[in-house]
Amino acid sequence: MFGYSRQAYYQHLRIRQQQALKEDLLVQEVLRIRRTQKRLGARKLLVIMSPFMAAHNIEVGRDAFFELLRERDLLVRKRRRSKPQTTFSGHWLHKYENLTIGFVPKAAGQLWVSDITYIHLEEGFAYLSLVTDAYSRKIVGFYLSEDLTACGCIRALEMALANCPMLGYLIHHSDRGIQYCSQGYVRLLQERRIAVSMTQSGDPLENALAERVNGVLKQELLEAVYPDFMAAQLAVATAVSIYNYQRPHSSVDMLTPVEAHDRTGELKRHWKNYYTDKKGKEVPMQ
Repeated sequence: MFGYSRQAYYQHLRIRQQQALKEDLLVQEVLRIRRTQKRLGARKLLVIMSPFMAAHNIEVGRDAFFELLRERDLLVRKRRRSKPQTTFSGHWLHKYENLTIGFVPKAAGQLWVSDITYIHLEEGFAYLSLVTDAYSRKIVGFYLSEDLTACGCIRALEMALANCPMLGYLIHHSDRGIQYCSQGYVRLLQERRIAVSMTQSGDPLENALAERVNGVLKQELLEAVYPDFMAAQLAVATAVSIYNYQRPHSSVDMLTPVEAHDRTGELKRHWKNYYTDKKGKEVPMQ
């Protein structure tokens, strides 16, 4: 049989069949996870699926896993859409200094970052206000609003304050948008003796962590468009729960934000890097 003995031929065939079966098992598990985390990247999938692979005696390297997803057209592609402006900083209200420069939180409850992002509806937009703990990456407060008034931001902050006991010095950092400079929002922070910190320019890098959380929710856990506001509300609540309790985060040692929230001290960071596919092209890890 083309230079093989019959025994060697059938042994080779069995190995090929076993490999195909294992690949199918992996793909089915990816599809199962993607039912609730539709845009979860390959790197996070590999972490989540480690117990599954061990239980089925499947060993697969990072590059082979990426290649399998590429062959099955399961790599996540970034979405690019037009977006409304959520920040208006050209106002007369008092703007505060940036207190986060050089500050590295060593536990939860030392630095919160806040931002607003938009959610596409079939007719218009909704606006999602988020408050995130910078140490654990846990979303501690959120609120979806039908407009860009300060009310949505205040509701998200009230949720964060209700959920998180104040244990010491806390900085609240945001952009210089009119919502965060508003009297009602600043008063709520000052009443709790929370230090107010703001970006000094329009550079998104000054509030990069908050921007990153926005991106994770919209690229991995939320649909591109929702039929109405109520559907978006339900989806946001589900997405935040999955983000906090299920999704491993590369900036907190691949723990979920809820797991990281109970830790203290420095957490290992697994930064994005690149692998090379079969065509020699560098492909970003997700």
